[in-house]
Amino acid sequence: MLKRLELSNLGPAPSMTLDLAPRLNLLTGDNGLGKSFLLDIAWWALTRKWPAEINSSLTTGKQALPAAPGDSMIRFSFMGKSKTEEYESAYDRRDSAWTGRPGRPANPGLVLYAMADGSFAVWDPARNYWKTQNGLDVQDRRPAYVFNPSEIWNGLKGEDGNPVCNGLIQDWAGWQKEEGEAFGHLKTVLSSLSPSEAESISPGRLRRISIDDARDIPTLSMPYGQDVPVLHASSGMRRIISLAYVLVWAWEEHRKASEFLGESTTDQIIFLVDEIESHLHPKWQLKIIRSLLGVMKGLASSAQIQLVAATHSPLVLASVESYFDADKDAWFDLDYVADSDQKVLLTQRPFEPRGDVSNWLTSEAFDLPSARSTEMADLLDKAAALLDDPNPSKESFEAMHQRLIKELNPKDSFLLRWRSICTRKGLFS
Repeated sequence: MLKRLELSNLGPAPSMTLDLAPRLNLLTGDNGLGKSFLLDIAWWALTRKWPAEINSSLTTGKQALPAAPGDSMIRFSFMGKSKTEEYESAYDRRDSAWTGRPGRPANPGLVLYAMADGSFAVWDPARNYWKTQNGLDVQDRRPAYVFNPSEIWNGLKGEDGNPVCNGLIQDWAGWQKEEGEAFGHLKTVLSSLSPSEAESISPGRLRRISIDDARDIPTLSMPYGQDVPVLHASSGMRRIISLAYVLVWAWEEHRKASEFLGESTTDQIIFLVDEIESHLHPKWQLKIIRSLLGVMKGLASSAQIQLVAATHSPLVLASVESYFDADKDAWFDLDYVADSDQKVLLTQRPFEPRGDVSNWLTSEAFDLPSARSTEMADLLDKAAALLDDPNPSKESFEAMHQRLIKELNPKDSFLLRWRSICTRKGLFS
């Protein structure tokens, strides 16, 4: 598993160090502070190729560049087949490339990267390995499978024009017609990623959607009784079924390639996910982390699973409170600190249950002064200041009271406290 990333003169801070946990790693922080950047670095460290270097149609996953004049360095380590592997790479400005010891790292297992824009990347130790001969890299296989959002659905072609992946629509339809193991895995994964048993995502009947489209299009059997073509599904459902498809496709292809080579399947899977809550309804956000870990373990029961996920969602953080284990999991937070030479600080914070989702909004993860809207927080500040007034008038309290009644829910905790204090002070007649 990926154990450590250490950066210097790279990204938004002069230096960053990330000591990752073996199971779950959560990244939080404001926009622009480096969450996606760290995931790109993690992918590169494990595969030695930037996503956009393999697929130029991507708008993300570009090569990282030095932040300022001087040397730039990436150091990283991960658990290989029998020991910890450590590497160091420097940026060669003349060659515009990251250098290092000959050969690519001895990657420990299957690596999957779900980017925020719907792009995906897969590195398979049975299909994307490198060789080193006489101290030189010999890349005689595809370096990785990198899909833009359209290619996930419609397929990915090689340089010779032949398909290297049929895509979600064709593979799903084929699996469904065969009713084989792959389709069974797909149904299980879709069910596991569903928000609830009452709203389980399950395949419907294949159907044509146009006289000009000869494809059999997969559908989703909706709880309201209709089969909706996947091409017409909501953004949230498309996100989930894309995740499900990539997981099943990557594992099925890895299993087949390993069998062809006469090798065992990998014992490690690393999954990088940017904005894991993207497009998802809150009830899905409350389940997605545990579901993904469970799904991957279900596909590869003997493999060790490591998930590194960036999130802006308090619901995602609240969702892991019941099973977060400091020996297996970690939370890292990026902050902008104006009065520091470092400016952007990466901190591993202790994970403490907050008991209520709204409490995460005011935690170090999001640094909001209040879980309420800006206007409401201002109103409550004025009400609190009125309570501290040494010479209050009943008229001012009555006016504030009427406004609070209008703006707040009758069961709001502030309104209940307000009424109690005002009654005790005799401010109500």
